[in-house]
Amino acid sequence: MTSIDRFLSDEQDPKAVEKVIGKLNDLLTTGEELLYLAVQKKPAVNLLPDSIAISNKRIFYCSPGNLGLTMNFKDISWKNIKEVSFKEEFFGSKFICVPQHGENIVTEYIPKIQARKLHQSANEQLETYKELLRQQKLEENRASASMVNVPSSAQPIIELPIEEAIVIAPHEIEEAEDETTLKLRKLKTLYDKQLITREEYESKKSAILDSL
Repeated sequence: MTSIDRFLSDEQDPKAVEKVIGKLNDLLTTGEELLYLAVQKKPAVNLLPDSIAISNKRIFYCSPGNLGLTMNFKDISWKNIKEVSFKEEFFGSKFICVPQHGENIVTEYIPKIQARKLHQSANEQLETYKELLRQQKLEENRASASMVNVPSSAQPIIELPIEEAIVIAPHEIEEAEDETTLKLRKLKTLYDKQLITREEYESKKSAILDSL
């Protein structure tokens, strides 16, 4: 298939499609892809039809100028579009784009089947953009909530050294005394030798007694 064949599936004017696609390809940005193209079909003379192209980033409005020697392009990105719709009439359909600000953009004489697919493609891209926007807002709300829950004046966490355990050699254990008594005796010895403070002594003593 050639580069324009996929835009001729619904009886679009091949000459108009070729002229529009050739110029639109030069306007596409990185990651942008044309998805559908509808060509106006006027009831009487249809020598210079307008076209509407849908990409994954925007809608293009293409109008021939200077008796077909030039092509004028206008575009509107999905973030600036509120909704799209179409209205079937006796001669084709009207395709209506409602922007976030300003007047509606109305294009007449779009063949009915092209108008339906144009509307479908535009709605899919519009919903994709809205879903992306919802996800971004959700992430922003989560980030804001996390910042609110963390106090700005939170005190730094100070890690205190863990005291080495007192190991009692086997030969120091006497059968007449139980383990608790030996621990208390050893603790008192450390305090008497001023190897631990009064506070440390009382704290460890309470811990030993609490373990009973």
